[in-house]
Formats: sequence, structure tokens, C-alpha cells
Amino acid sequence: MGFLLSVRLEGVKPSVYDGRVGITSPKESVVIVEQIWTANNWRNFNYLVVCPETGEALAIDPLDHIKCLKKAQDNGWEITQILNTHEHGDHTGGNGAMIAATGAQLLAHENAKDRIPGVDVGLVAGDRITVGRSVELEALDTPGHTMSHVCLLSQGDQPALFCGDTLFNAGAGNCHNGGHPAELYETFATQLSKLPDQTRVYPGHDYWKNNLEFTLNREPDNVRARELLAESGVRDPENSLVSTLALEKEVNTFFRLHSPTLIKTLRDVYTDLPDNPDAKTVFLKLRELRNDW
Repeated sequence: MGFLLSVRLEGVKPSVYDGRVGITSPKESVVIVEQIWTANNWRNFNYLVVCPETGEALAIDPLDHIKCLKKAQDNGWEITQILNTHEHGDHTGGNGAMIAATGAQLLAHENAKDRIPGVDVGLVAGDRITVGRSVELEALDTPGHTMSHVCLLSQGDQPALFCGDTLFNAGAGNCHNGGHPAELYETFATQLSKLPDQTRVYPGHDYWKNNLEFTLNREPDNVRARELLAESGVRDPENSLVSTLALEKEVNTFFRLHSPTLIKTLRDVYTDLPDNPDAKTVFLKLRELRNDW
């Protein structure tokens, strides 16, 4: 047995949306994940992770505090904690209003405390965050997009990863505002790629369409990416397709570093690329190319 992850997207009534997915955890509890589409120019997703036993909620990167507060109020939930995945303003900008409205504690990476005002709890790798009585999340130290970025992982037969700007659907975070691409590669290679394939992926932004187009630019023979690009779930962030790591490994170039087609098309741009480049070299060239694509 385990806990049930009930996924409900912003703007879709639970009776209509069929995205409830069973995942197991030693606590055999239900976790409610509310993915909130902000519809802003940055294409942010905000999240509420809720303990159904107590109604206590963790708000992840609640830039649109108005939508987050309304969603909690409409469902009778109490936001008691806020988690910033990293220090960028499009993730921290709602902190002040959210704390003023709820008195919630603010959590962030230990090394982000001097860049995010009012952090109550600094997190390091392996820290456990409890929401209510039955929801537990593990902090992962995931540098690259910035050097003080955390992801949150729920364990179980079908885990869930709240990955901020580290991992996107079919893409990876940029590194030009306080990060480093070599560190991002290490995060992918030593942490994300080793998570179970059934791990559900909840990123900080909706970039499905652009990232799939980049995949097809690099891998024009990627049939799965072409199929996905035609699906409504990658074109409608109000009803966004929730990816898994298994799917990411099919369509995300940053997991497909040994693809012969990808290496061939990279060599068309970087003519000095070796015949059999190592994975890190391919990753770094992809990240460089994606910056200007």
C-alpha cells in the first residue's frame, strides 16, 4: 500500500480532471498537488502541496500569491510553509504578501539566505519537510541554474519531483544568472538521472512547446517528441501534461546525450566536436546552443 498523489490542475474541476495517480509511501497517505498556472509572461507554475488529513499546505514558489491564496481558501486549506526553490525574483516575488496573509514559515536553500529576505529555515541535502501529519518531502541540493537551488522529492512507488528551474519538461534550466552549466550537468548525471523512471515532474515554468521544438531541431527523427508536440497537454498549460522521468528520457535532449542523431547535428554546429564525445561535452554544447536558439 502507499499514498495517493491526487493531481488537480488550476482551472479544472476535480470531477472533470482524471489526473489522479496512485503512488505509494510508507505512510499510506494521500498527497494533494495543486499545479497553478499563473498565465504571466514568465509562464510560471506555482504549487500547493497539501496534507488532506489536516488541510495544511506548502506553497512552492508562490509568485502569484493571489491565485495561491484563493485556491487554498476555496478548498479550506491553510498555507503554513513556503518553499523557494531558488532566489530569482520570479520565484520569490510573492513571499511578502503570502507571509503577511498567512504567517507561513519561509524555507529555502541554506546558501540563499543572504539573497532571499526573511528565510526562516535554511535547507541542506537530505533535510525532510513535513506538511501536516502525513506528507514528507526530501530536499535535494541541485546546483546549476543557480548555486543555491533545491528540488523537493516525495518518495514512493511513484515519486514526485518539484524541480523549480533545474529540470523543465523536455529541457533544462539556463545558467546565466548565477549558475554554472558544469554544475547543472553534474546535477543531471548524479541525481536526476538516477531517480526512478516513474517519478512525476513538476517544473517551475511551462516550456513544453519550445523545448520539444528544440528537441526536434537536434533530433528530427525523435518520433515521440513529434507525437507529443501535437498533444493538447503540451499546448494548454491550464491542463498541462504531467511528465515522468521515463518520458523525459525519451524527449529531453539533456538526458539523451548518447543519441547518434543528436551528436551528428551538434557536430554540424561545433565542427571540432570529437567523433565520440563524452556525455558532459554533449550536455555543455547543448546548453550553449539552447542559450541562443
